[in-house]
Amino acid sequence: MAKPLADWTGKAAIITGGSSGIGKALAKRLVQQGANVAIVARDPEKLALAQQEIVAYCRRADQQVCIYSADVSDRLQAETAIQAAIAALGSPALLVTCAGIAHPGYFQDLPIEIFERTMAINYFGSLYCIRAVVPAMMAQGQGQIAMISSGAGLIGIYGYTPYSPSKFALRGLAESLRGELKPMGIGVSIVYPPDTDTPQLVEENKTKPPETKRITATAETWSADGVAREIMTGLQKQAFTIAPGTEMSVLAKLHSVIAPGLNWYFDRMVREVRGSRE
Repeated sequence: MAKPLADWTGKAAIITGGSSGIGKALAKRLVQQGANVAIVARDPEKLALAQQEIVAYCRRADQQVCIYSADVSDRLQAETAIQAAIAALGSPALLVTCAGIAHPGYFQDLPIEIFERTMAINYFGSLYCIRAVVPAMMAQGQGQIAMISSGAGLIGIYGYTPYSPSKFALRGLAESLRGELKPMGIGVSIVYPPDTDTPQLVEENKTKPPETKRITATAETWSADGVAREIMTGLQKQAFTIAPGTEMSVLAKLHSVIAPGLNWYFDRMVREVRGSRE
């Protein structure tokens, strides 16, 4: 059975999408607690800058912060990065799949390549890394895996037709995998962050339709560190569902029940936005 990790000292953690946002904030918190961390992302320059920031939070001189440049949507690149991290740091106590993209827009206007790329990074990028890390966790009889989904992985959001399905897919993977890995001592968590002040959110806002902006404007925006703090607390409790804040907690528990009401509310907002343009 999976057991929560009480002491991160000397333990290895791998974080995809670790050069910015929630991933980088998590890396800082982990090294503060004595962990050795490997971060994986596409941009070598951003990785190097993130490494300098994270190292500053290390509490011991012998801690390691390793960086690996990889596009996790490419299975070979993802597997190579995970294997290199394991070779450098040892069998990981934790894998967090933070790498992800979002490109909102009107369904009929978005190129099909955006749908394919979003699923490739958000879902398959997580799947490849999980498959690469599980053998090492099985060999040591313990480990934790946290997949970063979204509130848009609990209820579909207007304008997020490429993004929501990819985050729903992660939810299905986590729910299916939880019971399979539990007897092997590996815990699985699925995280539903609220809107978070990250570079990705800045990019999303560039292409959000007005209707989507109106809907998402009603949600509280969290700091990346605030979300990272809640994730660390959830991991310590060995929680399957980690939903920071009241809004996400309610949505995670009652999304099927409240979906009709939310859809009515969202539809009203869409009508108001469209009416104002006529």
